Amino acid sequence: MATDVMIQASGVTKRFGHVRALDKVSFEVKRGEVVGFLGPNGAGKSTTMRILTCYIAPSSGTARVHGHDVFDEPLAVRQKIGYLPQRAPLYTDMNVWEYLKFAAEIRGLDDSTFRKRLSKVVEVCGLAQSLGKEIGTLSHGYRQRVGLGQALIHDPPILILDEPTSDLDPNEKAEVLRYIKEIGKDRTILLSTHNLAEVEESCARAIIVSKGRVVADGPLDSIRNKTGRVRYVVTIDEKNAEMGKRAPSAAEAQNAFGAISGMRSSRELPTDETAHKIELIGPQDTDLRAEIFRLVVTKGWTLLELRRDAQSLDAVFRDLTKGDERLDRGDAWAAAHAPTDEDDEDEEEEDVASPKGATADDEDEEEDEDDEDSDDDAEEEAPKPAARKG
Repeated sequence: MATDVMIQASGVTKRFGHVRALDKVSFEVKRGEVVGFLGPNGAGKSTTMRILTCYIAPSSGTARVHGHDVFDEPLAVRQKIGYLPQRAPLYTDMNVWEYLKFAAEIRGLDDSTFRKRLSKVVEVCGLAQSLGKEIGTLSHGYRQRVGLGQALIHDPPILILDEPTSDLDPNEKAEVLRYIKEIGKDRTILLSTHNLAEVEESCARAIIVSKGRVVADGPLDSIRNKTGRVRYVVTIDEKNAEMGKRAPSAAEAQNAFGAISGMRSSRELPTDETAHKIELIGPQDTDLRAEIFRLVVTKGWTLLELRRDAQSLDAVFRDLTKGDERLDRGDAWAAAHAPTDEDDEDEEEEDVASPKGATADDEDEEEDEDDEDSDDDAEEEAPKPAARKG
């Protein structure tokens, strides 16, 4: 992989009135990287993408795309990117072919290049049976496909995709993710999504933002290890036991495993009626499998499964962005979910991860500010032609 920096944000801050949407956000994305951009609603993901794609200017800090400053050289930046916003700007009175042709023309593609690119876009986006249909008659999922098509039509070296698989069915999602992984070998892709499974499938690295600040940035394995905890999954036979002993209830198994020295928490996972599956959380620097095994043998239980793995990305995401929920739900929720004494160490880690000094203003105000500009942004992304073709 080349080491060229294709996207660079340095101390980017954005304010909407008194609301600080971004607070000194800094990161780099290199050529050939497919990077997941994660965060809860209102964390600043879409605002960051709109800055990188030249739709809004940062209040302070700098952002460069393909070596061009997004404020000083916006046209040069737009020539190098394909952008799919959350709400794709589509002209519902055009059919799909007309819209993609229009998108290609404003990108400067000649007819020969357009036809070559159209063939690939149609294959990837699954638009073969929709080219002659008016966009206004399409379902939301198919409109999303058309929006993705306009981002790909000019074969850009950088793709910035905001929820590209939103409202697609499982087969469509799988095809889009397969294409993202394929083209990510020699392109740069910044992928925003709420689906953490999609990030784990298509990205080797993730950036997590919370309340306008970057709280984690690195390979997925490194992010999974940020909490300093590991996960054990133990499955015990619910019906049978060894040496004539009685099989345990789920509560008995949880309590016994939870009492192991160093174990931080235990909970039952969904399973069938023949077994108890228990998830245990322990410290990262200790392997408790031997203690778990010895306990099972002593109790005479039948062990069906025992494995140790890193915290799931979903669990780490919740830990790193828990401060958002505290601020949004208020003091009553925070008090009801206050950690126990044994979780004090976890709370300290969480405080380090939470963005200090972030504003506690309602995140919906940021969304309202963004929504006020959404119509203007849509017009700016794809200026409508003077007269409709055909």
